[in-house]
Amino acid sequence: MIAVDSKKNSKEILSLFQNLIWAPENVILLHVEQLEGNSMMTAMLGEAEMSTLKESLRGTDHKAKLDQNANNILNYYKSELESSGLKNIRTVIREGHHSDEILKEAEEENVDLIVLNCSGKTRLQRLVTGCASKEVEKNAKMPVLITKGDGCGEHAQTWAGRESYAIR
Repeated sequence: MIAVDSKKNSKEILSLFQNLIWAPENVILLHVEQLEGNSMMTAMLGEAEMSTLKESLRGTDHKAKLDQNANNILNYYKSELESSGLKNIRTVIREGHHSDEILKEAEEENVDLIVLNCSGKTRLQRLVTGCASKEVEKNAKMPVLITKGDGCGEHAQTWAGRESYAIR
């Protein structure tokens, strides 16, 4: 499973995935929509508040724009992966907290590997909202492969000149 949030760091994540030792039989491309505001706002919402937010956005122009953006991102990655020879690629859009939704999808689909990008949040952003790649790394029940994005902050010491690192 590959969790993607934008086309910004696509070169890193696509290069890493295409250079894996084996080509997977199936690939799930996952995009988690940020429903409102910035991640600092939604990170503070509990499950009940997030559920209310999801319900209130259904059928709105804002939700339609989020869905269109998610589809654009997923179609970009799907096209790139298909051009490298992969055929069984399924796209999934989820709503909610990024790390929670990545972990839920991975467990529901019983994936062998999670590939995601380090977002490069500032220390203040990580303090307030946490870091999705760190949360996935800590809580995943399967191996996690994290690619290096722009300004990976506190992860920098684990990179040691590498473009990615694996956990478990």
